[in-house]
Amino acid sequence: MIRRRLNRTLFFLRVTTYLLPTLAFAFAAYLRFGLDARTLAAQGVEPAPYFGLVLLATIVWAIVCEQLGLCTIEHLFAPVGKTRRVLFACLITYAVILISAFFYGGSTFSRVFVGLSAVILVLLTIICRVVFRVAWHRGHGRKPDWIKILIVGADEFARQTAESLTAGQVAPCRVVGYVRLEGQKVENAGVPIHELQDIERVTAGNGFDEVIIALPLSRFSEIPLLMNRLERLCVPVRAVLDFGEGVAVRERLFDLGGMLMLDLHATPAESVTYSVLKRAFDMVFSLGVIILTGPLMLLVAALIKLTSEGPVLFSQERVGLNGKVFRMYKFRTMRVSPSEESDTRWTVPNDPRCTKVGAFLRATSLDELPQFFNVIKGDMSVVGPRPERPYFVQKFLHDVARYNVRHYMKVGITGWAQVNGWRGDTSIAKRLEHDLYYLRNWSLSFDIQIILLTIIRGFQRRNAY
Repeated sequence: MIRRRLNRTLFFLRVTTYLLPTLAFAFAAYLRFGLDARTLAAQGVEPAPYFGLVLLATIVWAIVCEQLGLCTIEHLFAPVGKTRRVLFACLITYAVILISAFFYGGSTFSRVFVGLSAVILVLLTIICRVVFRVAWHRGHGRKPDWIKILIVGADEFARQTAESLTAGQVAPCRVVGYVRLEGQKVENAGVPIHELQDIERVTAGNGFDEVIIALPLSRFSEIPLLMNRLERLCVPVRAVLDFGEGVAVRERLFDLGGMLMLDLHATPAESVTYSVLKRAFDMVFSLGVIILTGPLMLLVAALIKLTSEGPVLFSQERVGLNGKVFRMYKFRTMRVSPSEESDTRWTVPNDPRCTKVGAFLRATSLDELPQFFNVIKGDMSVVGPRPERPYFVQKFLHDVARYNVRHYMKVGITGWAQVNGWRGDTSIAKRLEHDLYYLRNWSLSFDIQIILLTIIRGFQRRNAY
């Protein structure tokens, strides 16, 4: 029943969400033009291009909603951040619409219509989600509709599982019994406790809808035996997975040649969205930046060559995806010095090693423009954790727990830590905290958000020296 209710709700939520742009455009058309064909003709409005705009908006909206997780139960019941994600989804959708309309010279679109549809889409999305939450609580909040659970296990872990199930607002549950396993101390009271050897007496019709196996990791080997005992009950059987602290599993069980495998450290870098869409975005964005800033890069190169001795570019080993070392390029901002010095020292305020031109380049981050060639090569991404020198990576591995987790994704020119001010010689723990947040919540739309924040905060670069 849990899966059936969730799947049914997700289906209607997804269909309704996808239809919202069409409804928003219909309301906007009524408010702006009316529905009379003669009125449209009098105003010189061609309906066909507007239908094309609706189709584009629906496709982009669907992709953005999937990327932001707007069609998930988790987001529907999230305690915070729901409205912010809706606003951001609308922003991305209409940014694509406006760019497409700008390059589409065959027709012009009413600015009032486009603006109205944007406002209506935000309102409809928020209303839709409120309605779904209210309908869910009314439909599943009554006691007769509670999902009745029999928990296999009667120890402390089973008690914690029961508390989580009964406290959840997504699928209201009520525990109607426990099955005690050999060697377990009963930590539950107030409901029937069954012995495993008596499980044959607990047959269908005994007042429960599902069976939840709640075993600690040390007893997982008992699951095949339990399944043989439980198959008579004629109800769905599920297992609660708890692999301990730091191990998060989310629908990553897959079949490899008949052998079941479970991803315990799966990363976004292994997904098709990351490997294809992110790479395509990186290539297009980087080529665009290189073309647009080409004259500026030539000017910077000339200034560096004229004002100090040494090469125009500075390359240095950095650690990237999966711990692979690559050479990262930057405009040279310091006087030439032994590599041992630059590889093991942070830059400090008013660093005497910086040239006058270099100090300006570092303050404005123009020295990082050559890194877009690293993105083209595939060593880096536009957005990701900042690449660190091998010397400091080895140092931080001993000083900071889970530091190497940041290398599960491609390193980037900008990142979530950087736009929040954690760059340079700042708290490594804070930088890692932001990198891990980015790792857990990565999406293409999140990358775009970080790029926009980088542009907005580009002249407020803290700790850039």
